Amino acid sequence: MKTIKTNIVILFSLVGCIVQAQLKYNDADTNFDNLLYVRAANQYESIVQKGDDSQHVLQRLGDAYFFNTDMENAAKWYGVLFSKYENVLKPEHAFRYVHALKGVGNYKLAKAIMKIYTQKLDTSDFEVEQLKNNDEALDELLNRQPQFYISNLAINTPVADFGTMYYKDKIVFSSSRDSLRFETRVYEWNKQPYLDFFMADTNDHGSDLTDVVPFSEILNTRYHEAVATFIPEGNVMYFTRNNYSNQTLGRDSEGTNHLKMYTSQLQGGEWTAATEVSFNSEEYSVGQPALSPDGRFLFFVSDMPGSIGGTDIFVVELNQDGSFSQPRNLGPTINTSGREMFPYVTAEKLYFASDGHLGLGGLDIFESELGQNGSGTPNNLGKPLNSNRDDFAYIVNEATDRGYFSSNREGGKGDDDIYSFQRLEEACEQTVRGSVIRKVNAQPIVNVNVELVSADGTSVGKTITDPYGAFSFDIVLDCEVEYNIKISKQGFLPNEKTFETSNKKDYMNTVPLEIKKELNKLIVRENGVLKIKIDNIYFDLNKADIRPDAAQELNKIVEVMKEYPKMVIKIEAHTDSRGSDRYNETLSDKRAKATGSYIISQGIEANRLESAIGYGEKLLLNQCGNGIKCTNEEHDVNRRSEFIIVKLE
Repeated sequence: MKTIKTNIVILFSLVGCIVQAQLKYNDADTNFDNLLYVRAANQYESIVQKGDDSQHVLQRLGDAYFFNTDMENAAKWYGVLFSKYENVLKPEHAFRYVHALKGVGNYKLAKAIMKIYTQKLDTSDFEVEQLKNNDEALDELLNRQPQFYISNLAINTPVADFGTMYYKDKIVFSSSRDSLRFETRVYEWNKQPYLDFFMADTNDHGSDLTDVVPFSEILNTRYHEAVATFIPEGNVMYFTRNNYSNQTLGRDSEGTNHLKMYTSQLQGGEWTAATEVSFNSEEYSVGQPALSPDGRFLFFVSDMPGSIGGTDIFVVELNQDGSFSQPRNLGPTINTSGREMFPYVTAEKLYFASDGHLGLGGLDIFESELGQNGSGTPNNLGKPLNSNRDDFAYIVNEATDRGYFSSNREGGKGDDDIYSFQRLEEACEQTVRGSVIRKVNAQPIVNVNVELVSADGTSVGKTITDPYGAFSFDIVLDCEVEYNIKISKQGFLPNEKTFETSNKKDYMNTVPLEIKKELNKLIVRENGVLKIKIDNIYFDLNKADIRPDAAQELNKIVEVMKEYPKMVIKIEAHTDSRGSDRYNETLSDKRAKATGSYIISQGIEANRLESAIGYGEKLLLNQCGNGIKCTNEEHDVNRRSEFIIVKLE
């Protein structure tokens, strides 16, 4: 098990890890504050063994292991910390606990912590995807189709090797391998030699490196040099180094040695002594440069004022006179309250490492589309490129889809190792799920038959809805193809919906559908008008009282209206032409209103009866008007009550 902290954090001091120490922890806290995490962790463990499990000690103990990438011990001690002090901890420690759990592969508990602390913690000042309820997103990431074939390089050593960059037909990278041989200086943090630049040849397939040599005796100093970038012509470079000049380390007002960005020119086959860029500072770090392919824009990493998180990605424009524009933060689409590091830029994309966006643990590698309006939403490149440890420093030749990245994952040769990769042609695959609700009341419908049909009419799959009206198909769909979903259920009208898959890989299509119940058999359409059709209701001579036989028929109206709770009707009562016009109109109106009153008395809301009007003999259905001789049967056609549907749903 590796206990050496990956060198990516050597490059940038972590923000927010120092709290006010108590006097009795002076020695351990001094080592911690000086980034001597292995030594500090041992001291804090001794303090715990003596019975002191205060928040300060447990917090520092978890952090010491976390910052040194010992995720097993970090998860252990964060677990103790959270069991005792979860109600007083800051979001940063939930964030680190989640990363430690992912680092040991415990994604189940990591998801639980993400969900719990989404609800419990105020994360308004600490915006990271890791502290949001991301159950489905994390599962999708874990199960995503692999896009890469990766290989550990033969040139890796037991110490740190990382941070590749293209230089002409070669690769320049950083390593702790001891190039001094007879005067080995050791960095106290991880007991390794300091980082220097090395150069290597690539093999024919670009999958490995050979013939490693020191890059430049002039540029390699007694302290760290790492992460270089070159202008297209190859005769100017930018790189990261400790704040070191005139054989002296520079320090800020609190004694911290930050990182700076330097530039050098190739003259007569030799690199000139490095000079600082204008936006360096004694008070914060600047480094990890990456030039755009046209050499116009220089991306870099810093914790300068205006940063959103621990380290952010910034960009400056290179002016024709050699000066730089003001640094611009890439903003919250890219930068989070966590760390964004190791940018690499192609003509259309920004690649970078982050532990603030949702990932598999530690730093993950992301890609983002570049455009005139800025950067697009970052996309995690998934396994196996990303792991539960730190994965970073991605570079790629997009013409061949080959490149290199760095990682401190299990199974490597040393601390940080360099890996080659071949990006595979990713099949564009999608899935589909949906739901079925009843249109009249938006309630989910169970046991609806659902069929997925391809554009040529072939049935692709069948399923039924669950008690929540939901359905899904465990079937891989092609991208940019049209499909049709058909639904049916006894007693309901069939329905269907067509959808087209997009060109987005691993996308879940969501298709909501509505279903209507078949119309009650008493609902009919006459001359384009919907009505509830029952047998004629009869009244005693010259009366408007509801007789028992009439009530039986009207109860059918009540049942239909209860079946359709949004139905609104109007009642029309009609007579034949026998008797005076005025008498018929008055009697029919009384009967219409008596009919409406009965329906309301059976539990139907009054506002669902738009009107109840008697029309007498005004709307005869045949020729049997005044003075026309007709049979009783012909007159009976005109004696009727009608229940016209004004609104069905």
